[in-house]
Amino acid sequence: MTRITYRLPCLLVAIAGLAACAGGQAPASSNASNTASSSSMQSSSQTLSDFHWQLTGASDARGMPQPGWLNTGGAPVSLRFQGGNVAVSGLCNNMGAGYALQGSNIRISHLAGTMKMCANDTLMRYEQQFALRLPQAERWQVSSGEQPTLTLTFKDGAQWVLQGRATHEAQYGGPGETVFLEVAPQREACSHPLMPQHQCLSVREISYDASGVKQRVGQWQLFYDEIENYQHQAGVRNVLRIKRYTRQQAPADASRYVYVLDMVVESENTSISGGRR
Repeated sequence: MTRITYRLPCLLVAIAGLAACAGGQAPASSNASNTASSSSMQSSSQTLSDFHWQLTGASDARGMPQPGWLNTGGAPVSLRFQGGNVAVSGLCNNMGAGYALQGSNIRISHLAGTMKMCANDTLMRYEQQFALRLPQAERWQVSSGEQPTLTLTFKDGAQWVLQGRATHEAQYGGPGETVFLEVAPQREACSHPLMPQHQCLSVREISYDASGVKQRVGQWQLFYDEIENYQHQAGVRNVLRIKRYTRQQAPADASRYVYVLDMVVESENTSISGGRR
């Protein structure tokens, strides 16, 4: 089977500012209008970075639906725009590219991706088509509101509509703290105030130095919270890189922290290896 490799060239992007008006000072009303327009665009750009964008609709230049872009055979496809890079999740491989904005125009470079084989041919073909399609986007527009939508318009006039979901950084007012937790293979009975007969994860915190060498291993303890995006499999020991966010106003029956899986650093099936906690 032929495998397509996506390459992301080194890209230095400079977003040009507005040129100064020639021929004397502009009228005050014009200056006010330009300032308002610039402020609105900056606000939209910030909204673009503050949300995950899930693909929910696609149509051709005539407005006819193109449902094939929504049927991935896997998780919904989501885009994250941050720091001049766009990350794509929900495909077989993790993918990313550089992007630049100039007014309502958007330029996305060729996508680069990991080389993992997809579970089926349909998903692999979709991923390859997606990697070719996204860089063809030419214009962008974000609607306002608590759940905004992003519309990407392509060179041929077709459009994608993506629904916004606030990032954790936007929800909790910061990038979060990075911590490493080792999760034991088996859950353990724990006394949870709201969930009788609850089974808690058993974890210990690990510290690494700047070069990735393990420095300290904490004591095992019961973990009464859950970790977003993490599905524990009995018998499997994992070391997780976690983003820990602090709630500004935590409910009385909830932890002040929110834990979100960033990546799995280590994984061991102890039923096969014979490893123990």
